[in-house]
Amino acid sequence: MSRPVIRAKRPVRRDRARVWSAAVALACALTWSSTPTTTAGPSDTGLKGAIDTILTDPRLDGGAASVVVADATTGETLYQRDGADRLMPASNTKLPTSVAAMALLGPDYRYRTDALSTGSRHGSVLRGDLYLRGTGDPTTLAEDYDGLAAQVAKSGIKRITGRLIADDTRFDTQRLGRSWAADDESSYYSAQISALTVAPDTDYDSGTVVVEAAPGAEPGAAPRLTLTPPTGYVDIDARTARTVPAGRPDTLTVERRHGSNTISVSGDIPVGANPTKEWVTVWEPTGYAAAVFADALAAHGVRVTGPARLGRPTPKDAKPLATHTSMPLKELMHPFMKLSNNMHAEALTKTIGHETAGKGTWNAGLAAISAHLATEGVDTATLRQVDGSGLSRMNNIPAAQFAKLLLAVRTAPWYADWYASLPVACAPDRAVGGTLRSRMCKTPAALNARAKTGSLTGASALSGYVTDAGGRELVYSIVLNNYLASSVKSIEDAIVTTLASSTGTTTTLVRPSAPRAAASATGTTLECSWRKPALC
Repeated sequence: MSRPVIRAKRPVRRDRARVWSAAVALACALTWSSTPTTTAGPSDTGLKGAIDTILTDPRLDGGAASVVVADATTGETLYQRDGADRLMPASNTKLPTSVAAMALLGPDYRYRTDALSTGSRHGSVLRGDLYLRGTGDPTTLAEDYDGLAAQVAKSGIKRITGRLIADDTRFDTQRLGRSWAADDESSYYSAQISALTVAPDTDYDSGTVVVEAAPGAEPGAAPRLTLTPPTGYVDIDARTARTVPAGRPDTLTVERRHGSNTISVSGDIPVGANPTKEWVTVWEPTGYAAAVFADALAAHGVRVTGPARLGRPTPKDAKPLATHTSMPLKELMHPFMKLSNNMHAEALTKTIGHETAGKGTWNAGLAAISAHLATEGVDTATLRQVDGSGLSRMNNIPAAQFAKLLLAVRTAPWYADWYASLPVACAPDRAVGGTLRSRMCKTPAALNARAKTGSLTGASALSGYVTDAGGRELVYSIVLNNYLASSVKSIEDAIVTTLASSTGTTTTLVRPSAPRAAASATGTTLECSWRKPALC
């Protein structure tokens, strides 16, 4: 994707196993009726009347809606409703960040992670320090650090007399973004940002570990715990967790304690229940990377005598011993945009700052993003962007400026790669459909509409492209704010499906469906796109 607090990537703190089965029903709750379309009535004025009708949905009473639709070929504005209003765009903020990354870094940009030393070799002994230098790669896995360690061992080194020094100085030491919610600290979509980090799996949620708790064999037994990657950098405290008889409520929770690397597992898990699986952030990801690399060195028979040190720059005369190179940016864009990965957005923002101004900071990166948006024709004086992901509620971007950007990038040489990274409506594979994989199914928008989603408590957005029934490509941006309903996603979907169902001369109105009763019954506000597993 519970507590409905500030979120950008699957933004509700997961209520774990006790609402697991209910979440499945809720996550897929926004569906279309068997007869979803009707022709707009005589009093309607084509597309304007249809979208105006959709926006009368009572879930938007007292809220704000900013909607713009344009012809992608001509740029003509076909519909506009408060397009200049500055609203919170949530993860639609990733649109300017991703565009600037492709333009300023280039689709073939790659990160490097190096092991280096200034020491001298004496047979199998390296006399000196070993440096682990990161450049911001948010996709580095434990197996990549293992590969680095294997290269060091293959060079013949068995013992290092100095220390392991983790160099994360490509970025500054500001770990969390501006106005990020404090109670998101443990949640995987709000991890600390470092130039040296670890992702636990190929969703590439950097700066996190995966904790899985399965029920014990019988009531009273402790849950069976698995940590990915296996590391002593975090401690798991499960003293208050227990297995209970089958049929009892599942109340197991997994959460890292503030300011520490102790992860608390507490509550009950019934015999035979599905395991509870949580992606949990670590405190200080640089140390996490150093610990994983140190374990890999030991596994390959390389012993480091001295202690690890963090945050020291690598000397200029250091010689490389091993190198890991990331996937190119055009490939990284897929987990970034399809899964709305906040940490990728922030790493790219600081990378842009380093590459354009020599400063791996949010300020430098955001300044470069703003400057590039201006070259694309975006009026940057009308918006505010304070992070790369949209996790902050201080971001304000009008729908009209999103539409301008979506129109402008269509002529960029890297556009095809960038366009391919957008989620696809009702494409069931998470690597294709991403956060749209369960939306607009059984409609003309299915496998047609591509868009970036956005979700914060009281804020939702959808901006992208769709081809109408006459073959005309359209650009749309929908930003909805200040609503109290659990979800307004079906309102966005109705607008896009109306576009997909209509032509330049005829308009077919598709009315939004209401969430099923499951939403109110569970008392949660979970969206399918916020759930970590592919439930829908």
